[in-house]
Amino acid sequence: MNFLADENIDQQIVQKLRNEGCEVIYIAELDPGISDDLVIDQANEKQALLLTADKDFGELVFRQKRIYSGVILVRLAGLSPVMKAEAILTAIREHGGKFSGAFTVLSPGMIRIRKEQNT
Repeated sequence: MNFLADENIDQQIVQKLRNEGCEVIYIAELDPGISDDLVIDQANEKQALLLTADKDFGELVFRQKRIYSGVILVRLAGLSPVMKAEAILTAIREHGGKFSGAFTVLSPGMIRIRKEQNT
């Protein structure tokens, strides 16, 4: 599975995903500080799921009707990066096939997957 991790995703999460065989492009390593518009453009270009903790992507997707390959909004405040990584990996293992073309919110004990897209 291919991911583009926004710069607000912990390095430990990126490394854990890579260790598990995922291809992860990390904005913090390539082009920190770029706009959310450019982040979503890069995810689409790479056909990668966008992994982010930034709620502004909901605005881009639902109000501005931006097309997206898939967004996983990580809402796991209060957990250590290691625990966040485990929660993300568990979600990928259990629901990964549903993430493409969806806006997914991952929070403690809950995963919401919204499949609507504006094409």
